[in-house]
Amino acid sequence: MRKALRWLLALTVLIGTLGAAGTATAAPPAAGSTGDRAAAGDTADIKDRLLAIPGMSLVEEKPYTGYRFFVLNYTQPVDHRHPDRGTFQQRITVLHKDVSRPTVFYTGGYNVSTTPGRSEPTRIVDGNQVSLEYRYFTPSRPAPADWSKLDIRQAASDQHRVFTALKRVYDRRWLSTGGSKGGMTATYYERFYPRDMDGVVAYVAPNDVVNDEDSAYDRFFTTVGTADCRARLEGVQREALVRRTALEKKYAGYAADNGYTFTTIGSLDRAYEAVVLDYVWGFWQYSLVSDCGTIPADAKSATDDEIWGSVDTISGFSAYTDQGLERYTPYYYQAGTQLGAPTIHFPYIGKGLIRYGYQPPRNFVPRSIPMRFDRAAMPDVDRWVRHHARHMLFVYGQNDPWGAERFRVGAGAKDSYVFTVPGMNHGANVAGLPAGQQELATARILSWAGVAPAGVESGAAAAKPLAPFDARLDRQGVERGLRP
Repeated sequence: MRKALRWLLALTVLIGTLGAAGTATAAPPAAGSTGDRAAAGDTADIKDRLLAIPGMSLVEEKPYTGYRFFVLNYTQPVDHRHPDRGTFQQRITVLHKDVSRPTVFYTGGYNVSTTPGRSEPTRIVDGNQVSLEYRYFTPSRPAPADWSKLDIRQAASDQHRVFTALKRVYDRRWLSTGGSKGGMTATYYERFYPRDMDGVVAYVAPNDVVNDEDSAYDRFFTTVGTADCRARLEGVQREALVRRTALEKKYAGYAADNGYTFTTIGSLDRAYEAVVLDYVWGFWQYSLVSDCGTIPADAKSATDDEIWGSVDTISGFSAYTDQGLERYTPYYYQAGTQLGAPTIHFPYIGKGLIRYGYQPPRNFVPRSIPMRFDRAAMPDVDRWVRHHARHMLFVYGQNDPWGAERFRVGAGAKDSYVFTVPGMNHGANVAGLPAGQQELATARILSWAGVAPAGVESGAAAAKPLAPFDARLDRQGVERGLRP
């Protein structure tokens, strides 16, 4: 997925709801409650049942009213094809409601949050939630790291193995979900293990089928939002390059003050241009048309500080420093080996002001890590989704650049849907859909999970989330970054 890839919608906003919830301090359910005990006839505490799984160990338990929340490590093979060739500890979390409820398998595609949080499908079905940290994101990284074992099939096998282990405890229906890279992850898991899940809800999941063909993104940027908003953004972006010399001096001081270095990308100049070229993409990924008033209307008359401030707020000048890139090395590696990376053009800027263009993922990964692109991976997934998708729901935001290349379902798909939230960005979710689509999507999620009320199944009643809104569990958390 591209390198404008900087802003990770992170692990959470993508899903529209998982995000970092506020630190919980309430007491856990009393011993003997349905949330604390296993199915009828089994009095084992849920923690004991989880820790009885071979390879599972406890990091910590955090209290939350109505739930049990565990941070765990699970022993995984570095190479699922050759499980005898070493293991690593993969971090997972379990938000336990009750073994009689369905379970939602969530991944953001990056690090996992160790604070209790609930994805939108988890709230809809009032279920348990298992969340997985993507392999090679620290601390879930083998040591030493064989980067050739970081691919979508190995990651899907991680999920399959976790599911197989936990299905012994949570034996009701399972759904998988995730936002952005997490939505991609849920889709890849379904492609390789289509019999595991009973349904998939993938939010704002990019689908870069042909890495070298990115004209859809260029077309997107010529029509998104309003003409006035596009002109404001383009003006600031161009002016930041016109004033490159003066603003790079400011950048050098900023880097020195914060101890930032530029070894991986190669130079401060390369990093500066990368941040500036992310600016328009970053605005539309996380902002709305109503936010256009925050962008200087006349960039040529704006001060250097105003140009700097606008670019830093939206793109972030720390993004392409060594320190900003290090955490996301696994993502950039995948973008440059399988996922693909969008490339867009800037006809309103002019070639004379652009020195490097949209730089490839190779520039954001240390040269000591070999990379080779697999052109077959994404077309394979795309074909499978078009012809074999079953119980899959894709949700996109109308004004989200990542949705310019998206998953689609074809004639061979069954009970699968692609919906778009009008005017929304990378935080699109089911709750934002027009009423009819919202009800349909909610009804299908409930049905796939096996918990749809009779009135919903018959069409006599409107489909609604089964769990009430919780301000901490369901609060959106936004970690800025142009990664998907």
